Amino acid sequence: MKKILCILLAVVMVIGLLAGCGSSAPATSSATAYKLGGTGPLTGVAAIYGNAVKNAAEIAVEEINAMGGLQFDLRFEDDTHDAEKAVNAYNTLKDWGMQISLGSVTSKPCEATSAETYADRIFALTPSASSVAVVSGKDNQFQMCFTDPSQGSLSAEFIADRGLASKVAVIWKNDDVYSKGIYETFVAAASEMGLEVVSDTTFADGNDKDFSVQIADAQSNGAELVFLPMYYDAASLILTQASTAGYSPIWFGVDGMDGILTLEGFDTSLAEGVMLLTPFNADSEDEKTAAFVKKYQEKFGEIPNQFAADAYDCVYAYKKALEAAGANPSMSAQELNDLMIKTFPTMSFDGVTGIGMTWSSDGTVSKRPMANVIQNGTYVLLS
Repeated sequence: MKKILCILLAVVMVIGLLAGCGSSAPATSSATAYKLGGTGPLTGVAAIYGNAVKNAAEIAVEEINAMGGLQFDLRFEDDTHDAEKAVNAYNTLKDWGMQISLGSVTSKPCEATSAETYADRIFALTPSASSVAVVSGKDNQFQMCFTDPSQGSLSAEFIADRGLASKVAVIWKNDDVYSKGIYETFVAAASEMGLEVVSDTTFADGNDKDFSVQIADAQSNGAELVFLPMYYDAASLILTQASTAGYSPIWFGVDGMDGILTLEGFDTSLAEGVMLLTPFNADSEDEKTAAFVKKYQEKFGEIPNQFAADAYDCVYAYKKALEAAGANPSMSAQELNDLMIKTFPTMSFDGVTGIGMTWSSDGTVSKRPMANVIQNGTYVLLS
């Protein structure tokens, strides 16, 4: 009897081992949700952007998952707006099993992670990294935001067409690819459109607290408008210090300045009249935009900025592309990568940052930015 029991136990163990081996066949075979990852500054000086992207992506994922059908599993890692830390965060996501990516939020970190996603054949759609280098030479890197060059040239075009000024100053950050890319195309376009750049000054990390020299140069050269291709933190200091110096030109910014009204400790009255290009207006009466803003405010207690809106659109664009491609979450990252490369350039997408958006095969998006002016603490669309 004992011998028979031993034989039976041995048979059961062998069957169990065989069953175990069978269940280890592709781990993704029973997957029910696409693993979507991204990195961004959740702490540090640029945290307002990273948290906006993370928050809005969470809302989109919650909405889509509640619909049934296609599902997402979202994971977001902090990169503190640092390229090296962004790569480390990316590797954490890759180890987690990320299948599709939101890239990185800011340009320099995204340049670093885009090299990784390109090498690993993981498709990435960044909401807000606008540097051309992010997508250049990489067939699987796409952008939801318009590129730095287009921001620069369109800003110059808007200023010239509206006759806002004939003499302009530019203050830009020379160690930031975002600022430099916009600056270069703005200056080139300004020259073509008859705008005279009477003051061209710059700054970098380490000397980004005192802007008295740059402000004095713009003022002494008679600049009627000052163009600020930069993020909101430095811009807030420039506006504050210019006010103290009694200098009140027209201020014109770009999408990186979106968020200045929620900057802690900043006197928002100093931003009154500031103009900027952005693809999103939180005060829009559009039904889809109003619903998104309402939900974001209810959940996070603040008005979403352009970075949040682009992230929200990214998740929904992924939904449309995955469904159009006939994809399923059991596919490998490389299989999904190949499908997304083929699908995105063939589709049109309506979101809160634009209607009829399309993508070129080089990863750049086609959508028209909106010009807004800050009035009474809100963004008002300029017709």
